[in-house]
Amino acid sequence: MVSSSTGGNFPQQQPHAFNKRKTALFIILFLIIAIAGLSYVKWWPYYGKAFKAATEHSIGSSILGADAAAPASWGAALDYAAAYFKSVWKAAVLGILLGSLVQVLLPAQWLYKVLGSSRFKSTFLGGVASLPGMMCTCCAAPIATGLRKRNVSVGASLAFWIGNPVLNPATLIFMTFVLSWKFTVLRLVFGILLTFGVSYFANRLAKGKDVPVPAEMEQAEAEAAAKNEGPFAVRWLKSLGLMILNVVPAYLLSVLLLGAFQGVLFPVELGGGMLEILLFALVGTLFVIPTAAEIPIIQSFTALGLGAGPAAALLLTLPAISLPSMLMVSRSFPRKVLLFVFASVVILGIVTGLVGALVL
Repeated sequence: MVSSSTGGNFPQQQPHAFNKRKTALFIILFLIIAIAGLSYVKWWPYYGKAFKAATEHSIGSSILGADAAAPASWGAALDYAAAYFKSVWKAAVLGILLGSLVQVLLPAQWLYKVLGSSRFKSTFLGGVASLPGMMCTCCAAPIATGLRKRNVSVGASLAFWIGNPVLNPATLIFMTFVLSWKFTVLRLVFGILLTFGVSYFANRLAKGKDVPVPAEMEQAEAEAAAKNEGPFAVRWLKSLGLMILNVVPAYLLSVLLLGAFQGVLFPVELGGGMLEILLFALVGTLFVIPTAAEIPIIQSFTALGLGAGPAAALLLTLPAISLPSMLMVSRSFPRKVLLFVFASVVILGIVTGLVGALVL
């Protein structure tokens, strides 16, 4: 009877132990892929660029056309899109890859425990997790979308998405050498407010409706497991295909659109008054740039006579979000949350511009 009872209990314990090992292996595999990808695409190239910034006080020329007053044209759209995608394609591929792998390698139950709460702790952890990524807003968008599909809270997902470009440690280092430490401090202060403060209040605005309680999580996990039975490669390719279909078309079209109107959107000749701060805060929020491209843009604009206020507004708004990145995450966040984030970026950009006009 004793051996029979022991034999009957042993098989029930095996699946649980196997699932724990499988979960741990999947998390480790995701971390290996993420570290390898970021090392190749971000960390090593930025290491060399930091020395360039320190010695030459430059990280390259502005991605925007030399003629700031050029009319909108198809040629401008193609030229900007070519320059933009040449700069970001590796990071964009990595972002889509990691966004798809988040959905098949990282367990929803584990992500919920770490990043699923509506409290500030989850938002804070989401923002901190963004620091090693150092991606532009469009390259971080697929990962934020993947996190939302795994039931990570609105606040944590937003903090990860916004923190990648705004709190990018490499960009802050470049900025110190190329522009000045005052620009760096200004970006850091308002970047922290944007990443953690706006994300937290956006989470409160969403009221946690999109994050299930633990009991619902278990049921959702069981249903997802039933639907996703099959080889890992098949499940990953399905996730990757859906990610590409949902993200890439809007991304391409909106980059072309903004590139076509780049000369109209940035009237540098206006100078540096209050109206210019308002305009550049709005335009900077909509426009799309590669990582750290705001530095040479501001450097070239100020050389052409742009005032410190509008330049400071661009300092925050250009990298934070963009029309393409908002379209990319539009299915993953409630509309009122995205409108709140958009308005918050514009308002904080205006405040940054007003402060910059006084201190820069």
